[in-house]
Amino acid sequence: MASNPDRLISLAEVKELTGLGKTMIYRMIKAGSFPQQYKPGGFASRWSECEILAWRESQRAA
Repeated sequence: MASNPDRLISLAEVKELTGLGKTMIYRMIKAGSFPQQYKPGGFASRWSECEILAWRESQRAA
C-alpha cells in the first residue's frame, strides 16, 4: 500500500482525531504543546494530518 502524502486538515477533523475542543487546541498551541496550524490562504487554518497523528500517538505513549 502506497503511503498517502500529508494532508492539511480542518479544525473539525483535528477535534475529531484528538477529542479536544477548539479552545483547548489553541491554548495548547500557544503553550507550545500542540502542532502549529498552517494558514494556506485567507483566514482558514489547517493542520498537518501527520503531525496530529504523531502528537496523538505521543499522548498515548505518555
